[in-house]
Amino acid sequence: MTDYSPPLDDIRFVLHHIIGLETVSALPGHADATADTVDAILEEAGKLATSQLAPLNRVGDLQGAQLLPDGTVKTPNGWQEAYRQFQNDGWQGISASTEHGGMGLPVLVGAAVGEMWHSANMAFALCPMLTAGAIELLTLHGTEGQKNLYLTRLISGEWTGTMNLTEPQAGSDLAQVRTRAVPDGTGVWRVRGQKIFITYGDHDLSENIIHLVLARTPDAPAGVKGISLFIVPKFIADNDGTLGARNDVRTVSLEHKLGIHGSPTAVLAFGDDGGALGYMVGEEGKGLAAMFTMMNNARLAVGQQGIALGERAYQQALEYARTRIQGNHPRTGAPGPILHHPDIARMLMRMRASTEAARALALYAASLLDIAHHHETANDRASAQARADLLIPMVKAWSTDLGVENASLGIQVHGGMGYIEETGAAQHLRDARIAPIYEGTNGIQALDLIGRKLLRDQGTSALDLINTIQTDTSAAHAQTPEFQPVLSNFDRAISHLHDCTKSILECCATDPALAQAVASPYLRLFATVCGGWMMIRAHNASDFARPHFSAAFMDRKAASIHFYLTQIIPECDMLSTQVKNCLDPALSGDDKDSLLATDLSFAC
Repeated sequence: MTDYSPPLDDIRFVLHHIIGLETVSALPGHADATADTVDAILEEAGKLATSQLAPLNRVGDLQGAQLLPDGTVKTPNGWQEAYRQFQNDGWQGISASTEHGGMGLPVLVGAAVGEMWHSANMAFALCPMLTAGAIELLTLHGTEGQKNLYLTRLISGEWTGTMNLTEPQAGSDLAQVRTRAVPDGTGVWRVRGQKIFITYGDHDLSENIIHLVLARTPDAPAGVKGISLFIVPKFIADNDGTLGARNDVRTVSLEHKLGIHGSPTAVLAFGDDGGALGYMVGEEGKGLAAMFTMMNNARLAVGQQGIALGERAYQQALEYARTRIQGNHPRTGAPGPILHHPDIARMLMRMRASTEAARALALYAASLLDIAHHHETANDRASAQARADLLIPMVKAWSTDLGVENASLGIQVHGGMGYIEETGAAQHLRDARIAPIYEGTNGIQALDLIGRKLLRDQGTSALDLINTIQTDTSAAHAQTPEFQPVLSNFDRAISHLHDCTKSILECCATDPALAQAVASPYLRLFATVCGGWMMIRAHNASDFARPHFSAAFMDRKAASIHFYLTQIIPECDMLSTQVKNCLDPALSGDDKDSLLATDLSFAC
């Protein structure tokens, strides 16, 4: 299936009525992000998605990226032309600083257009996604010379960027990184080692590739504090950008993957012939902190991949359900499309409602980054950053889990035909499956939420967010009394979240094993409530928004809100029970670790 229709109305609804674009456009440097300008940008980004990227999605899946005998990597047919269009239109620099050639638009706008590109062709969109992370990293941590040479060309799309963390023996444990960097006495470092799972580690779309590589210097201590960060370009460039010799970086192989076949995932060898030339970014020994700039950017974008593929799977399943004639209408008895079967409608509504809630939450998190970067008041910047830090692991983990679940539901709607590759439904599931794994597995995101976010500030940010959710819910109660039965589900979910948060703060501060055991259901609980909060905000804004959208769209939005609050929010009862059961000593026996030990014994 190549058809894809960008959900422009829903994105506009979120930007203008759930988030409030004016809160971002009022920030210093963002005055150009007016409603009319942003709507026009969304339109043009949608055209790129439908005309250039979506038709190549199936092509990329069938052809894949290829490592040729001469050691070069070939992308699928049509991808070079599509990238050239992407580059010529200036899309890579949409949220980058105007100082180095970017458009200077908010992160929020870049996130909105990025979702459409991932829906249209996730394997293609991975390349600009990683480059955007490299741009953010060098903007914050690069020297003026590095910015002038590398940043301007990354923003223009002439060069692309990669993130090199993982090694065969290390996986997610970056303390085990062995790649070495040795100074050569001229301010340049010689980098030697191997990195795996490098997205777009080599390709034929851009003339140069800027690898950002974690490595250890000779006197570095063990652990993560001994890791530094280096720019290792594919081709060495003069200060004016003229490309010279090929650097000592070699593509050993391309991974054979379940999905995203068009995206070359490379094993890279650095320094087989004397050492790859590298240039340190930031301070020695502080590379991981700098790299987390890129990783946080990527985690938000990966969360949007789950949303994007959920949207694509929903659109395809809906079209199939409208056209597939089978069985009789449950009320009229007349033959008709399967869309009229209540169980099919239930699956489609779940796909749509969860995707819309996750979209709103991800874009809200993006708007917080804009506030954190640009607000005039230090306290407001700090508050926005704290809330963004809290939400990003939820956006990444919850949204990517939903992407897999919704792509699977898309196959289910198709029935047996969904299991046949020619329909295209299976590709969405295969492509979506990587997102819960990379940029930190979803289990790691859950540990981050509890360990680095909740326990670190003793729940201050989490409880502040819960209070905000309660305030918006109280407004919904006052605004729409007839909505009370639906809102009662959400009131109970907020209470569950508050109680679980308090219990975790009491029980897990001194027990890392318990915190790890409870982390994943707690993240799912928190994120599901936050998704419901977005739906509450949508409900509260509906009367004001109605004149700006078609009646059909507003009716669909009302149905999504109702479905989410009545069919998805009740799952918080189960999730809170899972959290409480893990924390309850009575259920763990005299030894509070016995429940964990029992679970582990079954696993072994």
